[in-house]
Amino acid sequence: MFMGAPGVGRGDGCGYALRVSDKEAGGRTMQVWRVLVVEDDPAMREFFAASVSRCAGLQLVGAMGSVAEARAWLDDDDHMVDVLLTDLGLPDGSGLEVIRHATRLHPRCEPLVISLFGDEDNVLASIEAGALGYIHKDSAPDDIAQTILEMKDGASPISPMIARKVLAKYTSSRRAAEPAPAPARPVAEGPLLSPREQEVLTLIARGFSYAEIARLQSVSVHTVQTHIKNLYSKLSVHSKNEAVFEASRLGLLQPRT
Repeated sequence: MFMGAPGVGRGDGCGYALRVSDKEAGGRTMQVWRVLVVEDDPAMREFFAASVSRCAGLQLVGAMGSVAEARAWLDDDDHMVDVLLTDLGLPDGSGLEVIRHATRLHPRCEPLVISLFGDEDNVLASIEAGALGYIHKDSAPDDIAQTILEMKDGASPISPMIARKVLAKYTSSRRAAEPAPAPARPVAEGPLLSPREQEVLTLIARGFSYAEIARLQSVSVHTVQTHIKNLYSKLSVHSKNEAVFEASRLGLLQPRT
């Protein structure tokens, strides 16, 4: 178990363009995200810790294998964390406890789940607890540092198998709760979303970050954010997950084959 806070990992192992602040003093200052790893399997824990340590944009601040150790680390006022990478099946409890504890003490902490559990209940419970991403271990990326940086850039990493289950569960729950069809929206001139908003929505549903969408559409990130703000307003939602769910319910997203 690693409990210390070594210096920032140096090197280009993550292969990611780092954010740079406007402040320069004899060189550019990089934004470094502090990562806590909670994984009970020693080999997997070392694998994730090594990936984080190799990346210049991340700092490994702790690596441990139980709920008790994670809670004790988080309770220390001297410890700060930006990203929590956690398994759910821990020997003394659930990673959900760690997620809730971390987000309560560190509201800006963004949890990312990597677990063998792929059932709808665990996935939805993780999202409700505050997880911004859910990766099944069978489809875990070779470089978790890249996934973490993409999440900090606005993406919500989620395994395709998990995404399909979440959408199916959500659709089923909505239908059960709403036996009667929802009132039709007022007839507007043309489709609900503009062609560009529809393209942005589709890319959001596929897990692309704002920066990636901007590159694919050959526009600025600000323009992408404007499209997202407009489609949020049209769909009456406040987050990317809500937008995907509502768009799926309205038939605005075609199922991927």
